[in-house]
Amino acid sequence: MGLFSAAREARRDTKELGDGVWRRAYDRFGRSLDRVHQILEGIEDNDLHNALIMIANHLADLQARVRVVCVSAQKKSPSTGSDIPHELYAVHRLLSKAANDLATTAQVAAMARLDGERWGFASAGLENVAMRADLVADGISAAEIELAKH
Repeated sequence: MGLFSAAREARRDTKELGDGVWRRAYDRFGRSLDRVHQILEGIEDNDLHNALIMIANHLADLQARVRVVCVSAQKKSPSTGSDIPHELYAVHRLLSKAANDLATTAQVAAMARLDGERWGFASAGLENVAMRADLVADGISAAEIELAKH
């Protein structure tokens, strides 16, 4: 990404997400997603790599939904500081939990990678990674439902 496009994106983010809790919730999710993608770098086993890529792509698709929730929440209850708007406290809590679940998914993916590289694809425990990824998706769905109530 070029210097000007990065600056343009930062201005757009500030305009849509503000500088408060909604921006931080969105950024936290993005950092957790970056951790998942860092795990994928350098995997030599094609089957393991492809399986983890499919899960990572599913998680990456969720980032757009998180942005929609955060932008909508910023419009309904603007935030410029660290105080969470009381009426949308549950939405923020659910987004935070989803980001934490995503960070945990990255840890589980790292363990699956180690097991898969050490003992083979069948021992990787990819079902644990998929289960954690489903928790992330469920959390975002719950945040969307909660936001729709307001």
